[in-house]
Amino acid sequence: MGFKILEYLQPFCSFLPEVSKPERKIQFREKVLWTAITLFIFLVCCQIPLFGIMSSESADPFYWLRVIMASNRGTLMELGISPIVTSGLIMQLLAGTKIIEVGDSVKDRALFNGAQKLFGMLITVCQAIVYVVTGMYGEPADLGMGICLLIIIQLLCAGLIVLLLDELLQKGYGLGSGISLFIATNICETIVWKAFSPATINTGKGTEFEGAVIALFHLLATRTDKVRGLREAFYRQNLPNLMNLMATVAVFLIVIYFQGFRVTYQSSQLVTEVSIPAILSSCSTHPTSPSSSSLPSSLTSTSCPRFCPLSLLETSLSISSEPGLRVGIRDIL
Repeated sequence: MGFKILEYLQPFCSFLPEVSKPERKIQFREKVLWTAITLFIFLVCCQIPLFGIMSSESADPFYWLRVIMASNRGTLMELGISPIVTSGLIMQLLAGTKIIEVGDSVKDRALFNGAQKLFGMLITVCQAIVYVVTGMYGEPADLGMGICLLIIIQLLCAGLIVLLLDELLQKGYGLGSGISLFIATNICETIVWKAFSPATINTGKGTEFEGAVIALFHLLATRTDKVRGLREAFYRQNLPNLMNLMATVAVFLIVIYFQGFRVTYQSSQLVTEVSIPAILSSCSTHPTSPSSSSLPSSLTSTSCPRFCPLSLLETSLSISSEPGLRVGIRDIL
């Protein structure tokens, strides 16, 4: 039997800001406008540096995770969406394993969402403290207590902004969810920069452009051996090359193509046939929770049907004719 801990968290949840549901139907143009505003605020925060940090030339330990985390080192978006997604995963796991009780009423769902937001802000504070204490922005002794506290407050405010922007879109004011939008924006920004970056880097064989497409024309124009220059543009090491760009485009096209496939499932327990997309990509897995992919399908399909990290592998369906019946994809396949 689970604990009714959500009721004890209700007084604390009232201190968190909340986006109210729209009182009227939001037109498509307004949704596009709110989505653009949300994206603009996110991109601006990605460029505003944290005040008080010391520049560091050390390697970034989260370099390969920042695309998925939608974060940017040394800026207000240092933490990205990781606190929100992590809190969502943990809360869904607690609800799915019946450690905490979550009813189907509107009040219980509101308490659950509020507790999830509160837990997200707690994770934000913990991550900010760890970042500061471990010397990611400089030695704490050199920064001073005041600057360290100021950095934590900046990261906390940025985490609250991300939370409100995501809630703004999910409440129906925009298109899709903020988490998916931020991840997609970060990925697109990285792809465009790696393809058309005008930054120059000295590789030892001369100055080369970072962007793969610009480097192609530069190598063809500067190399006397055009075949060698073309080969270098396709296969150069330590810098983006055309093979990387072509592979990325190929993966996008393959995923888009297979999204059109449908898996039809028919069971004696179901009144009608159910058509399920072969690839479910509305949410992405999060690098902080690799163990969640091993959870059984029955856990998510019965207790937490919107469990994000399993959306690529499994999902659950609620049939209108039988509201209590849910089917896991792993059971189908």
